[in-house]
Amino acid sequence: MSGLGHSRRRLLVVSGAGFGAAALTGCALFGGDPEPPKAPDPLQPLLDEAVALAAAYDRVTVTQPGLSGRLAPLADDHRAHAAELARVIGAALPSAPAPGGSEPAASQANAAVTDLRKAEQAAQKTATAACRQAPGERVALVGSIAACRATHVEALR
Repeated sequence: MSGLGHSRRRLLVVSGAGFGAAALTGCALFGGDPEPPKAPDPLQPLLDEAVALAAAYDRVTVTQPGLSGRLAPLADDHRAHAAELARVIGAALPSAPAPGGSEPAASQANAAVTDLRKAEQAAQKTATAACRQAPGERVALVGSIAACRATHVEALR
């Protein structure tokens, strides 16, 4: 009987190990839980904002050609920021909306500049907050974007 007890025990151990291995293998083979979607990069809002700001400047310069010399360099800054942010986060650069739509008439040039200034102020706050939370390798980029946006606020006075 002792020989028989040993073989039962051995049979149970081997069977249990086999079922355990099959269960573990089965989970991986039959696609257990899918991998959760990747969270968006924390710099994505800055990228979206840079694209939107460049488009806003473009819309104003289409309707206010006299402001083009003053506003085009600011729009170019935002395009450069968008390109660098897209590179850093490994995202495709979103396409900017085409200029157009209902924009201020020529008599409302000051209102258009005021609106751009408000947008720059909000964007500068976003960039400053992102700079406080950015990892070390991204702080310089985000800090320079925040500083540039603060400069734009002053340039639009």
